[in-house]
Amino acid sequence: MENKSLIKACQLFIIMMGLGLNLCGAIQVGFYSNRCLNAESVVKSTVEEHVRADSTMAASLLRLHYHDCFVQGCDGSVLISGPNAERNSGGHSGLRGFDVIDSAKARLERICPGVVSCADIVALAARDAVALSNGPQYEVPTGRRDGLVSSASDASNMPDPTDSVQVLQRKFFSKGLSTKDLVVLNAAHTIGTTACFFLEDRLYNFDPNGNADPSINPEFLTELQQTCPKDGDVNVRVSLDSGSELQFDTQFLENVREGKGVLQSDSNLYQDFSTRQYIDAYFGLLGGILGPSFASDFAESMIKMGQVGVKSGSNGKIRRVCSVL
Repeated sequence: MENKSLIKACQLFIIMMGLGLNLCGAIQVGFYSNRCLNAESVVKSTVEEHVRADSTMAASLLRLHYHDCFVQGCDGSVLISGPNAERNSGGHSGLRGFDVIDSAKARLERICPGVVSCADIVALAARDAVALSNGPQYEVPTGRRDGLVSSASDASNMPDPTDSVQVLQRKFFSKGLSTKDLVVLNAAHTIGTTACFFLEDRLYNFDPNGNADPSINPEFLTELQQTCPKDGDVNVRVSLDSGSELQFDTQFLENVREGKGVLQSDSNLYQDFSTRQYIDAYFGLLGGILGPSFASDFAESMIKMGQVGVKSGSNGKIRRVCSVL
């Protein structure tokens, strides 16, 4: 009874104050509606500008949110710069979009100084990037505060392109995410690219005899080897969703079903029944009509991931500059 009374008192206090202060330690949709009314629109317009200038930025912003949440939780720790900071970990290789977050933060500091967290900007930017790619639109609970720690060593256990389904499941389960979340969030590869560097072993050294991964569709293998020739430039970019790398759709999952998953971890999802059943569900007779909706499931999993390890209330801080603790 005492806990219920305390919660009600806290909720009542916030309503009476009318300031949107996150004193009860929970994130909520519309958190900035009273303290910084235009917060979300400022982030959205900033993302639109950058994606208009570089269409590949949408995938980068989505990936940035994912990488942020999987280390210290969704607390903006990946944004910190410095020789030993989290963003310099090998697990975060190739991350970009920091300039977009910095730009949005600078604009918000001019109109609402010290109010909007960098962690929230990352989450909102990912949401807007998905929408700009013709993906689902969804509401993002806000009120996160920024973390106080950023260490490269903390990112050593990020999901890896060579991980088995079982290893990926353990990593997702440790964050409170399910097998379904694993499949759906991995399908964020419906937009974006990777580097030939991550394909070398799969194409030319998958077994001791130097063969390619037998799960790759033979025609697609030829295509990948032409794009990423042996001993070629490992920095060449490869579309993760052959045919629609800029469009948020189910083509990526269809490719995985046909043996055209680019990364080994993508392909592995269809080799294991525990994950294959979720993929197939989107293509059954009822898929997308009376069956599960990939767009809806993706939005649900993004909201769920966005609440991993969040700091709110009196935890963390509001950074004035996102790259500095």
